[in-house]
Amino acid sequence: MKGKALIIGNSDGIGLALSKELLKRGWKVLGISRSASPIENPSYEHIQAEVQDANYQATLRSIVETWETIELCIYCAGIGELFDLENMENEANIFEVNLLGMVRTVSCVIPIMVKRCHGHFIGLSSVADEMLSPDAPSYHASKAGFSNYLEGLGLALKPKGVHITNVRFGFVDTKMAKGDVKPFMMGVNRATQHLMACIEKKPIRYTAPWIVIPLVKFRRWMLRLKI
Repeated sequence: MKGKALIIGNSDGIGLALSKELLKRGWKVLGISRSASPIENPSYEHIQAEVQDANYQATLRSIVETWETIELCIYCAGIGELFDLENMENEANIFEVNLLGMVRTVSCVIPIMVKRCHGHFIGLSSVADEMLSPDAPSYHASKAGFSNYLEGLGLALKPKGVHITNVRFGFVDTKMAKGDVKPFMMGVNRATQHLMACIEKKPIRYTAPWIVIPLVKFRRWMLRLKI
C-alpha cells in the first residue's frame, strides 16, 4: 500500500531512516521535527516544529486539513536523559515530548481517520515501559504511559477500522541510547525493517528484538526486590 504518511520526529535516527524507506517505496511523506531535514525529494515536505510548543496542535490540524487523507502517522519523537538530582529542570520536558506530544498528535490525527474508517497510527515506545529505573525514572515512566495509552486506544478503535500499533524497541543505535550497558543493540536499518513489518501487519503491540522480553521481566523482578 502506498499513500500519504505523516512522520513526527524524523530529522535523524529511526524517523529519518523510515522516511527515506517510505519515499523509496513510493509514499508521499510529510515530516515534522524540531530540526531541518536532510531529505531532498519531490514527494517530501518538511515543517520545523516542536511537539511541546503551544502552537503545535494548531500547526498539525492545519496540515491534516490540507492533506485531507493521511493513511499513516508515525510518532518517532522522543528524548531521554540520565537522572540528575542536582538539575531536574528537564524532567517535565521528557514527559512533554515522549508522552504528551504523542497524545496531542493523536487528538489531531485520529478523528480524521475515524471519520474515514481508515488509517494507521504507530508510536515508538520502548521495553523500558515495563521497568522501574533509578537511572532514568522520567524516561521509563513516560514510556509506561505511552504504551498503556496507545494499546488501550488500539482496542477502542479496532471496531472503527483504524489501526494502532505500539512498537516497543530495546536499545537502538541512535543518540537516544544512554547508559554504559546496551544489550542486543539494534541498528537503525534493522529497526526500520521492523516498522515496515508493522505497517504491513498492523499489530496492536510489537516488541523487538524478542529476546529482550525475558531480560526485561528478570530486570523488573530484581528491581522490585529492592523496594
